Amino acid sequence: MDNMRLPVHRWFRYSAGFSAQWAATVIEESEAKHVLDPFGGSGTTVIAAETVGATGVGVDVHPFVTRIAKAKLAWRADPDVLIKRADEVRLEAGKGSPVTEPSSPLIAKCFPDREALLDLLRVRDAIERLRVGDEYDELLWLALVSIIRACSPAGTAQWQYVLPNKTKSRVAEPLSAFEARVELFAQDMWAMGSRRSAPEGQIMEADARTLEGVPDGWADLIVTSPPYANNFDYADATRLEQSFLGEIVGWGDLKPLRKKLMKSATQHMGGWDPAEALESPLLEPIRKELLAVFAELAKVRSTKGGNKAYDLMVAGYFLDSAKIWHALRRVSAPGVKVCYVVGDSAPYGVHVPVERWLGELALSAGFNEWRFEKVRDRNTKWKNRKHDHPLHEGRLWIEG
Repeated sequence: MDNMRLPVHRWFRYSAGFSAQWAATVIEESEAKHVLDPFGGSGTTVIAAETVGATGVGVDVHPFVTRIAKAKLAWRADPDVLIKRADEVRLEAGKGSPVTEPSSPLIAKCFPDREALLDLLRVRDAIERLRVGDEYDELLWLALVSIIRACSPAGTAQWQYVLPNKTKSRVAEPLSAFEARVELFAQDMWAMGSRRSAPEGQIMEADARTLEGVPDGWADLIVTSPPYANNFDYADATRLEQSFLGEIVGWGDLKPLRKKLMKSATQHMGGWDPAEALESPLLEPIRKELLAVFAELAKVRSTKGGNKAYDLMVAGYFLDSAKIWHALRRVSAPGVKVCYVVGDSAPYGVHVPVERWLGELALSAGFNEWRFEKVRDRNTKWKNRKHDHPLHEGRLWIEG
């Protein structure tokens, strides 16, 4: 089932790597007690763990997305109190107090109706003025950020990229959308009431390459979907929301976050020296093949006008992956099971055998064996695809 139909999971649409129901089934069938997701995102794995009685920990380096996940984990709060607090916010917003508008050009493009923007900003300011430092503050914040796109006529591409030049026919009115969103939250909180006694999950803002804060030998199951080596820029995925909140103004403000993210997009490679990867002993198991792919990508890149640094991206991606496997080995209990939902890649049409290289790096980090379970084919239907190399997606299972 689509995650956007499931209680709590549907509170914010974010690029999801897998079905929450599938994750819950894996956790339950494995009889795991401690479940880790090193790419926690908006909390899919952790919330799935809660629904089946396991303790989940999610780690993500993106502060905005981590805040979303933490807010979702407040689903145990009292829905009646949430509704009361939301009513107070709407009354405060209805006073029509002056607001400071975001200076981001993106907001001007996405909100041609200034009155709608002002209403949203009054909700934003009301939430901040009435903040008391509890979980309801964060639930109200999440209710606001989850309606920003619905209140803008700007279109959204697959994977959350904003398309200001494309418009959608249905645009929500801010105060009504906020009220409806809080009501949705409350309905889900009531529906989840029987699970309030389940172990509470945790979300940490930390780097998957170190997993700082996760104890040694803690996880008996790891379920995750790492970024694919396919040039998706996670820093850009929430640019509209962060611009609205005033956290960023322009494109350049994304640079600090991009430097923290896993090197899975060419936008993340600024100023990075590939020698760090090509000379690293961590990549010894795949070095020969990696060097060949790196050289071929560099050659093709020299013939392209866009000059996208796919060669650097692939080298950085697997160095980061090797570091992640060593971090996962540290936090894994004996007999751990790992499931990576992942797909292969072919930038500029040059194939990268992602799951095999990841499996070999996992063995090098101290895991015992790997196998790949193909789930579906990819790159088969998009008319604007850059190459016709067959790709696939599936589950990389790691044992021990």
